[in-house]
Amino acid sequence: QVQLVQSGGGLVQAGGSLRLSCAASGGTFSSYAMGWFRQAPEKERELIAAISRSGYSTYHADSVKGRFTISRDNGKNTVYLQMNSLKPEDTAVYSCAASITGRTVIRDEYEYWGQGTQVTVSS
Repeated sequence: QVQLVQSGGGLVQAGGSLRLSCAASGGTFSSYAMGWFRQAPEKERELIAAISRSGYSTYHADSVKGRFTISRDNGKNTVYLQMNSLKPEDTAVYSCAASITGRTVIRDEYEYWGQGTQVTVSS
């Protein structure tokens, strides 16, 4: 059983930065592709970033490309989401997730989920 524990959320002003962390235990971290999702009020959950097992391949949604960066440190069993130039529309609950198969395109391809953390960006 894989456990994912998140940290790093909070309240920031527009234009500010936050870094989210997601630490894994109970499995072989380097065997999982990882993703970050967010769900804003009255909106569906969306995939905003994903990273391959090795970290060599990444994906970033158009809405965050150039502002957010996903990365991983397999030595620390941790995946990160660096968020810069934050906007009020980035306000959402952010969740990390692990994919055993390595497929990362849709929500159903992720088997394990973190607890979620609130990110609020004020104007």
